[in-house]
Amino acid sequence: MSNEKQFVKEITPQSEDFSRWYIDVIKKADLMSYSPVRGCIVFKPDGYELWENIQRELDQRFKETGHRNAYFPLFIPESFFQKEKEHVEGFNPELPWVTEAGGEKLEERLAIRPTSETMIGHMYAEWINSYRDLPLLINQWANVVRWEKRTLPFLRTSEFLWQEGHTAHEDETDARKETMQMLEIYRDFAENFLAIPVIMGQKTPSEKFAGAVDTFSIEAMMKDGKAVQAGTSHYLGTNFAVAFDIKYLDRENQHQFCHTTSWGVSTRLIGALIMIHGDDRGLALPPKVAPTQVIMIPIGPPKTREQVVGRVNELYAQLKQAGVRVKVDDRPDQSPGWKFNEYEMRGVPVRVELGPRDMDNGQVVLVSRITGEKRVVSQENFVEEVQKLLTETQQEMYDRAKRFRDENLTEADTLDEFKAFLEEKRGFALAGWCGSDACEAQVKNETGATSRNIPFKPEATKSKCLVCGEDAKHTVVFGRAY
Repeated sequence: MSNEKQFVKEITPQSEDFSRWYIDVIKKADLMSYSPVRGCIVFKPDGYELWENIQRELDQRFKETGHRNAYFPLFIPESFFQKEKEHVEGFNPELPWVTEAGGEKLEERLAIRPTSETMIGHMYAEWINSYRDLPLLINQWANVVRWEKRTLPFLRTSEFLWQEGHTAHEDETDARKETMQMLEIYRDFAENFLAIPVIMGQKTPSEKFAGAVDTFSIEAMMKDGKAVQAGTSHYLGTNFAVAFDIKYLDRENQHQFCHTTSWGVSTRLIGALIMIHGDDRGLALPPKVAPTQVIMIPIGPPKTREQVVGRVNELYAQLKQAGVRVKVDDRPDQSPGWKFNEYEMRGVPVRVELGPRDMDNGQVVLVSRITGEKRVVSQENFVEEVQKLLTETQQEMYDRAKRFRDENLTEADTLDEFKAFLEEKRGFALAGWCGSDACEAQVKNETGATSRNIPFKPEATKSKCLVCGEDAKHTVVFGRAY
């Protein structure tokens, strides 16, 4: 028992130091290692498998809506960035440049991809000639580099993995429809696959993507009350089409500029998963995304071991055939108690225990990682009961996260009210905003909080700006963010 207690003590409690808790968990759960390059991490198999499950699910959703995958170069000529002034200004502080190659100085600097609008815009100008070529719906799974000053594994690293969709359309109506379709795909994916409740809305002009006409986002609340931007979708208008000469011949034989979009999510979703669902015992992974959904642990003395393990393997085969991601830990050199702690810390949603007495009674014990509830079920209904518990766990995790979000979402009529809220509590505030950049900047300067988005369906509508007291044009979600 002393070893089991010591194992748990290696994770700092969330209430004591949330940032330390986060680092402890991702290291103890063996998700990543720090690389020798500042701000970069190595995804270990358990961490990368989370990304594979995210990627697999999203990729299917993209393809169901007509998108296809392609791949574009990592290196982007400097001249491409100069064509879209707002875009280069937005990314310039984060751009790493290649100036030499093959022992020679390059005639033109090459940026290491921070995002691919410019490269893809250049190629679309070559590929698109007629309205018959539209819409062009392309997605790319890739790595990108943004030289961050402050880094945090998964949430903010100098190199990270993501997908970026880039589409071209005949007109604004079609492009905006695409923009909102992809935002809705992200919302549904976050809530129904990752069990993460999100707030959908439009970014304020100061927070929108560099070069976009409009940016829309889904925002999630971590357990320390901070926000993570969990996905964005951008309507780019004709900005990049004009810059890169992306034209098509319309039905009246006239040249028109395409309307384009871009949208993406990244490996920061892994960080959000950990911070939203984890607890003082470690990871807590929703079943749909968990690399291992069920861990099976045989229990009992050596004399019955062979018989128990044999039955565990038979039940394992049944789960495997039913499509459940399941593993068996029958190592004799670790105690059942140690294994219980180990897999709770790793966030495996369901634990299955089987011992000699269970064998005699034709039963098996199921344990929920989230509630700790133990269920004794018949081996005859084993697969059905496991699937039922996985479904219940997925829903319970979403419900818990939403309750937490709702309990920590307040309203603020003045900047002083918002300051007091942040000093005493944690979370987001709904507040009125007049639309002035100066008022928005004052909120950030005095509180460290930013506008997360202008929600489509705010819990309340505010009539006065929290800074100047003038009539509010928008109700905005404000919060501190990663």
